Amino acid sequence: MSHWLFRHLSFGRRKQEGFKKAFTLVELLLTIAIVGTLSAIAIPTYTNYIQKNSNTQAIVDIRNIESQIEGFRALSGNPPATLAAANIVAPIDSWGRPYIYVVPGDRWDKHDKPLNKDYDLLSMGKDGKTDVKLFKQDAFDDIIRCNDGAYVGLASDY
Repeated sequence: MSHWLFRHLSFGRRKQEGFKKAFTLVELLLTIAIVGTLSAIAIPTYTNYIQKNSNTQAIVDIRNIESQIEGFRALSGNPPATLAAANIVAPIDSWGRPYIYVVPGDRWDKHDKPLNKDYDLLSMGKDGKTDVKLFKQDAFDDIIRCNDGAYVGLASDY
């Protein structure tokens, strides 16, 4: 390797007359490659964390709304026709949409059986779409209440 080429490809650690101490192109490319690799790992991991956190918050919200509905039902004998009829102020879900409350329930599982005998309570999930049948693509990311409250979670896991 010629002396000139060696000076320009070296890692810039040697003090040479007339040259400033600096990073070489190889060092910069290596740094960019490392940062890119770490980003490729970190961004999907962070996105999954945010999605799981949003799902968990929706489950907690649905359980809280459900307990208020059950308090109303204990006094009146029936679930309220609407959340407003029971003075229930439901929070907005993690995706900025209101929770859906339907009496009587109108959602169906993959065996064409109703999910609930009393009422349905759900969030449409990240995509903002839903379907009354859980096996349809639009319902996969919904956070739902099933089996009269025995299950609250992701529709695709039910």
